[in-house]
Amino acid sequence: MNGGVSGGHGIDLGAMTSLSSTAAASLPDSPSSRSVWVRWLLISLAAIAVAHLLDETAWRALRKPNIYDSDFGRLLRIQGFLPTWIFGALALWLHEVESPVRRSRALFLLFAPALSGGAAELLKLLFRRLRPDAETFGYAFRAFSDGPFSNRGMGLPSSHAMVAFGGAFAMARLFPRTRWVWYTLAAGCAISRIMANAHYLSDTVVAACVAWAVVALLHARVTAKAS
Repeated sequence: MNGGVSGGHGIDLGAMTSLSSTAAASLPDSPSSRSVWVRWLLISLAAIAVAHLLDETAWRALRKPNIYDSDFGRLLRIQGFLPTWIFGALALWLHEVESPVRRSRALFLLFAPALSGGAAELLKLLFRRLRPDAETFGYAFRAFSDGPFSNRGMGLPSSHAMVAFGGAFAMARLFPRTRWVWYTLAAGCAISRIMANAHYLSDTVVAACVAWAVVALLHARVTAKAS
């Protein structure tokens, strides 16, 4: 699920591979875009189903409550910390002084993780599944009558993972050749959340799938404006 905005100082519409080869084709109602969304839906449903089957195994096997005591663990966690991407967007804006699309590229990098994180908070209020228990495996949900507008203690989807994947998918579109660096960091952030017993595996998989959709929609809008 990756696409591209290529080049160091501009948007190369011919290089986009996720939604289309042109801004027009990236509009939500285009045939090529519809096939991408169908593919996204099928892959997401399959990945989420498999993740739920593996939740208990991951809950038992990936235990390291002190993961964030190490510098490497903290490095992984801050991929899901929105200010990390705010500074990244600022750096991109400062770097691309001569680019005619400097503003749109920087704002894309800013809003991709920000909107992903915001979507995660809203989805928690909808799904209402609580974080894992440290002693007993099992899903628990909070009734809508109990704090309908509070997502305290809720874990589906993982906000950290969704911010991390939102930023990673944005970087993959801005700098396609670097995509696996960002995918690895985002996956590491997700795994660290499981190791810290803050989330189930499925919490992070849902986060990755929804973040891809958020970034794809935002990218379609940005490229349509740039055309």
